[in-house]
Amino acid sequence: MFDMGFTEMMLIGIVALIVIGPERLPGVARTAGKYFGRLKRFMTSVKADVEQELRADELRQILADQQRELDTIKDSMNVAGKAFEKEVNAVSDAGESLVQDLDATAATDEQGSAPENDIPDPGTAAEPVSTDQSGKANS
Repeated sequence: MFDMGFTEMMLIGIVALIVIGPERLPGVARTAGKYFGRLKRFMTSVKADVEQELRADELRQILADQQRELDTIKDSMNVAGKAFEKEVNAVSDAGESLVQDLDATAATDEQGSAPENDIPDPGTAAEPVSTDQSGKANS
């Protein structure tokens, strides 16, 4: 705290001995030591408070940065959610349109309209003609 060497302390001790006297010097030294200790504790306390405020300021800054980052992520999630909702609505609309088309096709088939291309039903195919050993068809 103070940059005092041995010679400076010796000089202060000699001056104090001459000014105060040998009878009162021990009491004054104890009182000066008490006040010096209090001053040192006070300075340590002030230093700790300043460091705590600096750490609190750093934490506030980190918290503000994190909040900005969270807000950015929240905004991008909202945008992505709206885009996803639009896609889901488009797919839902396409699905409803497909269901309506299938219902219309089923209703048309129920009314008895013949299909445009005549493909025979595999279940009604003609039976194969059997032949005898000479190669003539049997009826």
